[in-house]
Amino acid sequence: MSALSKTKSSFYRRLYVAHLIEHGAASVPALIEATGMPRRTAQDTIASLAELDIECVFTRDEGERHNIGRYQIRDWGAIDPRWVATNAERLKQALGYSGAL
Repeated sequence: MSALSKTKSSFYRRLYVAHLIEHGAASVPALIEATGMPRRTAQDTIASLAELDIECVFTRDEGERHNIGRYQIRDWGAIDPRWVATNAERLKQALGYSGAL
Protein backbone atom coordinates (compact mmCIF):
# COMPACT_ATOMS: atom_id res chain seq x y z
CA MET A 1 0.00 0.00 0.00
CA SER A 2 1.36 3.42 -0.89
CA ALA A 3 1.96 6.08 1.71
CA LEU A 4 -1.00 8.31 2.51
CA SER A 5 -0.84 12.03 1.89
CA LYS A 6 -1.08 14.24 4.99
CA THR A 7 -4.56 15.33 3.91
CA LYS A 8 -5.81 11.78 3.41
CA SER A 9 -4.25 10.45 6.63
CA SER A 10 -5.80 13.33 8.60
CA PHE A 11 -9.21 12.63 7.03
CA TYR A 12 -8.95 8.87 7.68
CA ARG A 13 -7.76 9.47 11.26
CA ARG A 14 -10.76 11.71 11.98
CA LEU A 15 -13.20 9.19 10.51
CA TYR A 16 -11.61 6.32 12.42
CA VAL A 17 -11.55 8.22 15.73
CA ALA A 18 -15.23 9.14 15.32
CA HIS A 19 -15.96 5.48 14.62
CA LEU A 20 -14.04 4.39 17.73
CA ILE A 21 -15.90 6.92 19.88
CA GLU A 22 -19.21 5.69 18.46
CA HIS A 23 -18.24 2.09 19.27
CA GLY A 24 -17.08 2.49 22.85
CA ALA A 25 -13.54 3.92 22.82
CA ALA A 26 -15.00 7.16 24.12
CA SER A 27 -12.11 8.61 26.12
CA VAL A 28 -8.61 9.79 25.28
CA PRO A 29 -6.99 6.82 27.11
CA ALA A 30 -9.26 4.39 25.23
CA LEU A 31 -8.36 6.00 21.89
CA ILE A 32 -4.66 5.80 22.72
CA GLU A 33 -5.05 2.11 23.56
CA ALA A 34 -7.03 1.40 20.38
CA THR A 35 -4.64 3.24 18.06
CA GLY A 36 -1.28 3.75 19.71
CA MET A 37 -1.40 7.45 18.81
CA PRO A 38 0.13 9.97 21.20
CA ARG A 39 -2.20 11.68 23.70
CA ARG A 40 -1.85 15.08 21.98
CA THR A 41 -2.73 13.59 18.58
CA ALA A 42 -5.83 11.96 20.07
CA GLN A 43 -6.90 15.23 21.70
CA ASP A 44 -6.23 17.25 18.53
CA THR A 45 -8.11 14.73 16.39
CA ILE A 46 -11.18 14.90 18.64
CA ALA A 47 -11.05 18.71 18.52
CA SER A 48 -10.78 18.67 14.72
CA LEU A 49 -13.87 16.50 14.15
CA ALA A 50 -15.93 19.72 13.99
CA GLU A 51 -14.04 20.67 10.80
CA LEU A 52 -15.84 17.73 9.15
CA ASP A 53 -19.15 18.79 10.73
CA ILE A 54 -19.00 15.78 13.04
CA GLU A 55 -20.50 16.95 16.33
CA CYS A 56 -18.60 15.37 19.19
CA VAL A 57 -19.38 16.37 22.77
CA PHE A 58 -17.82 15.50 26.11
CA THR A 59 -20.14 14.39 28.89
CA ARG A 60 -18.73 14.45 32.38
CA ASP A 61 -19.63 11.44 34.51
CA GLU A 62 -21.97 12.39 37.35
CA GLY A 63 -20.15 12.98 40.61
CA GLU A 64 -16.67 12.71 39.07
CA ARG A 65 -13.95 15.31 39.27
CA HIS A 66 -11.13 16.18 36.88
CA ASN A 67 -13.10 15.83 33.65
CA ILE A 68 -13.77 12.11 33.97
CA GLY A 69 -16.34 11.19 31.34
CA ARG A 70 -16.80 10.17 27.75
CA TYR A 71 -17.11 11.59 24.28
CA GLN A 72 -20.24 11.09 22.20
CA ILE A 73 -20.90 11.62 18.52
CA ARG A 74 -24.18 13.55 18.33
CA ASP A 75 -24.22 14.17 14.60
CA TRP A 76 -22.12 12.82 11.74
CA GLY A 77 -22.92 15.76 9.45
CA ALA A 78 -22.45 14.76 5.80
CA ILE A 79 -20.43 11.65 6.73
CA ASP A 80 -22.20 8.30 6.46
CA PRO A 81 -21.35 6.38 9.65
CA ARG A 82 -22.37 3.10 7.96
CA TRP A 83 -19.67 3.62 5.33
CA VAL A 84 -17.12 4.35 8.06
CA ALA A 85 -18.14 1.22 10.01
CA THR A 86 -17.97 -0.93 6.87
CA ASN A 87 -14.51 0.43 6.03
CA ALA A 88 -13.12 0.75 9.57
CA GLU A 89 -10.66 -2.11 9.18
CA ARG A 90 -9.33 -0.64 5.92
CA LEU A 91 -8.94 2.78 7.59
CA LYS A 92 -7.16 1.16 10.56
CA GLN A 93 -4.74 -0.67 8.27
CA ALA A 94 -4.09 2.39 6.11
CA LEU A 95 -3.23 4.37 9.25
CA GLY A 96 -1.01 1.58 10.63
CA TYR A 97 -2.98 1.16 13.86
CA SER A 98 -2.78 -2.18 15.62
CA GLY A 99 -5.22 -1.76 18.54
CA ALA A 100 -8.02 -4.13 19.42
CA LEU A 101 -11.04 -2.16 18.14
